[in-house]
Amino acid sequence: MTSQVSSEAGEALLGEQRGAPAVPHDGAAKEVRRLDRVIIRFAGDSGDGMQLTGDRFTSETASFGNDLSTLPNFPAEIRAPAGTLPGVSSFQLHFADHDILTPGDAPDVLVAMNPAALKANIADVPRGGEVIVNTDEFAKRAMAKVGYAVSPLEDGSLDGYRVHPVPLTTLTLEALKDFGLPRKEAERSKNMFALGLLSWMYHRPTEGTEAFLRRKFARKPQIAEANVAAFRAGWNFGETTEDFAVSYEVAPASRAFPTGTYRNISGNLALSYGLIAAARQADLPLYLGSYPITPASDILHELSKHKNFGVRTFQAEDEIAGIGAALGAAFGGALAVTTTSGPGVALKSETIGLAVSLELPLLIVDIQRGGPSTGLPTKTEQADLLQAMYGRNGEAPVPVVAPRTPGDCFDAALEAARIALTHRTPVFLLSDGYLANGSEPWRIPDPEELPDLRTAFATGPNHTLADGTDVFWPYKRDPETLARPWAVPGTPGLEHRIGGIEKQDGTGNISYDPANHDFMVRVRQAKVDGVDVPDLDVDDPDGARTLVLGWGSTYGPITAAVRRIRREGGHVAQAHLRHLNPFPRNLGDVLKGYDEVVVPEMNLGQLATLLRAKYLVDARSHTQVNGMPFKAEQLAAVLKEAIDA
Repeated sequence: MTSQVSSEAGEALLGEQRGAPAVPHDGAAKEVRRLDRVIIRFAGDSGDGMQLTGDRFTSETASFGNDLSTLPNFPAEIRAPAGTLPGVSSFQLHFADHDILTPGDAPDVLVAMNPAALKANIADVPRGGEVIVNTDEFAKRAMAKVGYAVSPLEDGSLDGYRVHPVPLTTLTLEALKDFGLPRKEAERSKNMFALGLLSWMYHRPTEGTEAFLRRKFARKPQIAEANVAAFRAGWNFGETTEDFAVSYEVAPASRAFPTGTYRNISGNLALSYGLIAAARQADLPLYLGSYPITPASDILHELSKHKNFGVRTFQAEDEIAGIGAALGAAFGGALAVTTTSGPGVALKSETIGLAVSLELPLLIVDIQRGGPSTGLPTKTEQADLLQAMYGRNGEAPVPVVAPRTPGDCFDAALEAARIALTHRTPVFLLSDGYLANGSEPWRIPDPEELPDLRTAFATGPNHTLADGTDVFWPYKRDPETLARPWAVPGTPGLEHRIGGIEKQDGTGNISYDPANHDFMVRVRQAKVDGVDVPDLDVDDPDGARTLVLGWGSTYGPITAAVRRIRREGGHVAQAHLRHLNPFPRNLGDVLKGYDEVVVPEMNLGQLATLLRAKYLVDARSHTQVNGMPFKAEQLAAVLKEAIDA
């Protein structure tokens, strides 16, 4: 191996140059080379267990103490035809001995389980990279499926790489011959053989994976022990074969993290925990009304496990029923949530408008994916921003919050809940597939660090009529937040009319008065405009002329690109928006302070359109809608061009 290690900005530097000299490992003849970072991609059929393999390698890497970032990538079809390019599933992991922000631009190591996996991914591997190929799958028929007339292992097309031909299937079957399993069943363990080999190559712990396998297959102990045996056989193969003469060490990222207790966490899991924490901090039951949809379904799955925390989950018959039930729970005094992706938001739009009219706290969690229509269910995109802002009939303003990393989904959920409860309004939380399925180390917060989200319910009359009668007015507002009272149904004396027709200010009675409608529309808009959001922080150590402004999951690639520009002596400022409606109050002044403003987005320029309309700034939009996150090298080139302009 040439020990090529790609940085977040796409650098390719030899491991011998970046790390310490090679040293013998435990007195053995094989060398150990120390690297500062590595990017590995596992790729195979959707039935080859690549997501499980990557997840296990990630878990052991997290327990070892490396910083990491992951990018699972799987087919949109539930089971695409075996051996075809549309059926390729991959899992990329970037781990390092220091702070990193992205799953990496290009893999240093590709594990290809079949010809389709090789063809779909080899273009991403830099020359000199390591390619481990399961030679057992390179039969003529399998190669013909993906257009290989001649084996790429023999025609010289891979001469620029360090290729390791490994008969993974044969070796796995040999390792499991004493278990008496049917051939097809035994073959399924080849992913564990590959995992064992990579665990040896990069000195990953093994105890956790073996314990995991025994737990996962506890009801099938023979299968559990077969997978453990395949895993160990892969590790021993790396230790004994001459083809792998070098193994690699990536030290723990001990200086990358503040003191605390950490765990590896995905965005959807962090968001689920954030919702539970928000309900606990608000002293309210948590209610989720949802319909399964990729990539949001994991939140429903996770929350359904936590009834002991006062969580109630309802899997509805469709998207409309899901949000209808959630809005009913909000009316009943719960912290109510509905989860979906873009197509589901379209179906929920009328009920979101009803929530705006009723002025009840409701969280709409949109895990964005490629569109339009059904689009790309398993790919990522940021193209629902304008839908969240304006995708309802009439004037129906809704606050919008977006997390920037998988771990930040926890904090974003708390922030969305704070706004909803304080201002009595539905709130959009815009995550995306990249954040939802990606993972990173996350420091578990102490309960004392979490905000107090408790809010008071109405308990009695709040208005005195001219004749001295005390009555309850459901739309009499808090003068600071413009929030109306939250009256739990069944509370004596708080009976009031509820529905979608326009309400009279104060009383909540049906009103068709033009002046009243004008007033209510403007008050609802003023309530959202008045949401208290922090000022935008700007990272500008050198007085730059160019600002790069992002939102959501573009944070990692943008920050990696900015770091590269600065290492090369360039000057660029960076800011990242969490609050997209309302914008931070200092955003206009920030934008006016720079000659160039670059806005990278995984859409066709939706945030840039909003900025141009509101602040009359000539923002330079850089867009991508290919279903994948930005690469840091790509953004660095865009920023350099803007700086030099």
